[in-house]
Formats: sequence, structure tokens, C-alpha cells
Amino acid sequence: MRCPGELIIKTYDLANSLREADVPVIGGFHSPIEKECLTLLFRGTQPVVICPARGLEDMRIPATWHKPLAEGRLLLLSPFGEKQRRATADTAAIRNEFVATLADKIFIAHAAPESKTEHFCRNLMATGKQILTLDSNHNANLISMGAHIIQL
Repeated sequence: MRCPGELIIKTYDLANSLREADVPVIGGFHSPIEKECLTLLFRGTQPVVICPARGLEDMRIPATWHKPLAEGRLLLLSPFGEKQRRATADTAAIRNEFVATLADKIFIAHAAPESKTEHFCRNLMATGKQILTLDSNHNANLISMGAHIIQL
């Protein structure tokens, strides 16, 4: 199931709020919505950590990343070696675990009921990680599991 439009708009609002509050952000920034949020974050001054679901060796750096890299506020981190040259569903799952290990709080825009993302959230909560989500009927499953609502 795709992320509902209401949550996409609220996610963009959250990215703007994080930028304005100068909050450091870590993520994979792979999906279209994440890429848009990354563009919004790059307009700020806060540190950003991007964790691709592949190794960093011979990775093409997008032109939009050059300025934050030069400013020392963009870090690229990967749990993969040089032999992992492309992202897969399996490497994305490993990357997501890696990011969750490094993050203090994990934001989930949406997790469909019974989805891999919902299962991932349950596992994170079982380890004591704090899950944050948006207030919406579309996130009732996350909220009932104990996810905290972000106030925009």
C-alpha cells in the first residue's frame, strides 16, 4: 500500500520543521518522498547522514549533495563493503536496521497493517526504540502499538 497523500503532505511539513529547528537527521533517503524531504533538509544548516542500501565505493554522488558535503554537514555511512554495488530489498532491510541502531528516535510516516514496515516497528519497539508517527486514521495501527504522535 502506498503512503496516503495526507501523510505525504504532513511529512513534508515535518521535514521543514526539522530543518527550521536545526535537528540532525539520518536516513536512507531512497523513496521519492524521502528524496523530496532530503531536498528540503539541504536548504537548512543541520547535519544530515545518508545511509545508502549499498556500499559507498564507486557510488555516484548527486550534484545536490556536493554543497552539503563541502560544508561538512553531510555524512555518508554504509554497513556494506565495496562488493555491494546496488541496493536490493534485502540490503534496504539491513540498512534500515543500521539506521535504527544509530537513531535516537525513528520516524515512520506510514506502515500499512500487517506490512513489513509495521513488523519492523514492532521489532524496534520491543528493543525500546521510540517510534514517532503522524496523527492520522491511516496510522491507527502504529498509534495503538505505542508509537508517539509528532505534533506539527
